[in-house]
Amino acid sequence: MKVLIAGAGIGGLTTALMLHARGIPVQIYEAAREVREVGVGINVLPHAIRELADLGLLEALDKVGVRTRKLSYLTKQGQEVWTELRGMHAGHDVPQFSIHRGRLQKVIYDAVVDRLGADAIRTGRRLAGFVQDEAGVTAHFTDAIEGGAGQSDRGEVLICADGIHSAGRRVFYPNEGPPSWQGVVMWRGAAEWSVWEDGESMAIGGGLGGKFVLYPIAPAHKGKQLMNWVVNIRIKDPEISTPPPDNWSRQVALADVLPHALRFHVPGMDIGGLVKKTQTIFEYPMADRDPLPRWTFGRVTLLGDAAHPMYPVGSNGASQAILDARSLADALQKSEHPRAALWTYEKDRLPKTAEVVRTNRVGGPERVIDEVEKLAPAGFKSIDQVLSHDDRKAIVGGYANMAGFSKVTVARRAS
Repeated sequence: MKVLIAGAGIGGLTTALMLHARGIPVQIYEAAREVREVGVGINVLPHAIRELADLGLLEALDKVGVRTRKLSYLTKQGQEVWTELRGMHAGHDVPQFSIHRGRLQKVIYDAVVDRLGADAIRTGRRLAGFVQDEAGVTAHFTDAIEGGAGQSDRGEVLICADGIHSAGRRVFYPNEGPPSWQGVVMWRGAAEWSVWEDGESMAIGGGLGGKFVLYPIAPAHKGKQLMNWVVNIRIKDPEISTPPPDNWSRQVALADVLPHALRFHVPGMDIGGLVKKTQTIFEYPMADRDPLPRWTFGRVTLLGDAAHPMYPVGSNGASQAILDARSLADALQKSEHPRAALWTYEKDRLPKTAEVVRTNRVGGPERVIDEVEKLAPAGFKSIDQVLSHDDRKAIVGGYANMAGFSKVTVARRAS
């Protein structure tokens, strides 16, 4: 069996490593000229880190990321709503990582090149279409850089891991239209900053309509650390406004962002100073797509953001793509026919990710902040008088169970 993968993002690269580990040949095609360290910070949860650890990547991740110890949910004013330990500090046998997205991708990319060879990834090739028959699928790729001659390749399976604007998804759903946008704009950046708290903790302040996110994404060095921040603000009416371009190359001026960032308070952090220190600030719409009725058509299927783009809530985007990779690789290894394997993968992953997409739209675990701010918009003296401990735990813990990263569900999956 030979598997073709369109897209060398986190999902596509992880799938390639997992297929290679199972003795299945892989060829990856990537539209960009080169795989670069783009983006800012993300979190990868223990259920996904377990898969990367099984691929032998834990040591490399430790060199570039931070093992997350604690996450605090705060109101906009900085009052604590909920705090919990994360990763190994919460009893998992593998960590949660706070890490630069590009560096995570580079760790996986380097492993692919080392194990499969540099020729396993062909860059500057964008998926243009495909033709299936009883014996396989022929995929066609255009020259995405120079406009030169295209290229075709043939395999038994084609995996479209080519992002929220997936060409494969567009073939299956040509009338789907643009991504869903609710008027929320994200501004993101990172800067070298004095170590905050223990250098391993996260804070999320404010609910879905106005939020500030803060966490380190690189190991501390001489009292300094690369600190990632995000400001989410609902600033437009999606009924009458189009979203800004959704690519990491769109930069905005400090003056556009600073007034919004100063609406938030995180104890011990000079938010204004951190934002001012940031050399490059990126703007990105918070967008997703409606869950699909199916991902698989014959020998072609979708994976990662091509299958289930979701709001960046609850640290689940990259994590769910990694879980997709494991499920698909297992199915291809165990099934007697590629079509049966893709059906098994879809049956496993589609309903799980659809539920995450829907839950993220209403705030995911961070909904606990929305509930508190709705009940006590001016603040509170006692959080338990606003929303009980059990009610708060039900919101946060219920999401962890649903998304598959609670200690119980991760242990069950491992067994």
